[in-house]
Amino acid sequence: MQSLVCDHREELHTLNEKVSSLEVFVKNFEKNNVSGEMTDFEIQVKEVANIVEQTIQLSVTEVVLANDENLREKAHWWLSDSQQQVEEDIDIIWEESIIIQDEGKQASEEPTVQEFPSSSKDMQNNENSMVGRDDHRKRLVEDLTRSYSGEPKVIPLVGMGGIGKTTLANEVYNNACIRSHFDVCAWATVSQQHNVKEILFSLLRSTKGGTFDMKDEAELANMLQRSLKGKRYLIVLDDMWKSEAWDAVTLCFPSENKGSGILLTTRNTEVARDAGTENLSLQMDLMGPNECWNLFKSVAFANEALPSEFETIGKKIAEKCHRLPLTIAVVAGLLKSKRAIEDWKSVAKDVKSLVTNDPDERCSRVLGLSYNHLTSDLKACLLHFGIFREDSEIPAKKLMRSWMAEGFLKLENDLEGEAEKCLQELVDRCPVLIWKKS
Repeated sequence: MQSLVCDHREELHTLNEKVSSLEVFVKNFEKNNVSGEMTDFEIQVKEVANIVEQTIQLSVTEVVLANDENLREKAHWWLSDSQQQVEEDIDIIWEESIIIQDEGKQASEEPTVQEFPSSSKDMQNNENSMVGRDDHRKRLVEDLTRSYSGEPKVIPLVGMGGIGKTTLANEVYNNACIRSHFDVCAWATVSQQHNVKEILFSLLRSTKGGTFDMKDEAELANMLQRSLKGKRYLIVLDDMWKSEAWDAVTLCFPSENKGSGILLTTRNTEVARDAGTENLSLQMDLMGPNECWNLFKSVAFANEALPSEFETIGKKIAEKCHRLPLTIAVVAGLLKSKRAIEDWKSVAKDVKSLVTNDPDERCSRVLGLSYNHLTSDLKACLLHFGIFREDSEIPAKKLMRSWMAEGFLKLENDLEGEAEKCLQELVDRCPVLIWKKS
């Protein structure tokens, strides 16, 4: 291995310098970019960086594993050839960066920065509290706690993605009246590709605690039924896409438990019809204008008083968010750290790109808008969530340690503090939610 480094020391040093220079340029450009022109270029840089890492790593592996001189010589040649190819790719990117730098020098003067009180809170005090939907919340609590003589009542929350079904369900689940009314409360996220065993795991962790990894599906179902028997229970099944998922778990819930309830969230009206108790389904609609503005205010600047020009443009931005809570929260979240009126005007223009009749596409666009306003470090941290299973609970310490191990955090002295700061910023901007605190 030492021989390998010595043989290619000069080429590797040159390659490292070029990659480092590009990294510095990307970070500096993000700090000063007001035009949004960086996106495509940044994607190119990241693609080349990935190619560099994969190509060099593969080449080094070939050299190390080569078991005779002939193969080793070929592997050395391949490493040299690979280095030359990625250097050419970097040179092309670097030429484009020079053009962008020249254009940047001709940009207008720095915008005026107007300070206003920050609404960021310490992570320990942050709550994902719901704004609006008071009538829905009140109705659900009343329906769930009202005396009922039949089988456990099933209440579906139905609505498009981003409408606030999960947030409302969580508010009700943690409501003091609900907690005192039911003997047992359990939550499971179902997801598009449902896994019955995982659903049972989640519910058992709520009802019994501990781990059940060695149990098969039938054993888990029996354990869940025994843990609920004779108790008044509330089960929340979040994000149910198909009736098959409901059919697979419904037999696990004892039917003789008077006063028990099951709350499920779904985009699918067919699921609601198949599973729900008659006349108890709740259709969630888009927010009203006042609710939209109240949600926007609570995320962007909480209860702090702002200059009138910020409020004026803030209301215009809120109006362009299609009355969809997810869109409002994410757009307001990215404005929370913006302290120049020019930034707010720029975001107001960007929000126009969210216009589409497809609600799922709208959610993707608003999350893309939020992503584009992150720094390179925060982008890396956010994308890292992709290694975890969809809808899984991610322990914050595990996540932050993973960021540190991957080298996403540049501060050398206090990596843990920097990791907490990054996580808090992602929470403040709304792409990330703190689900519960231990």
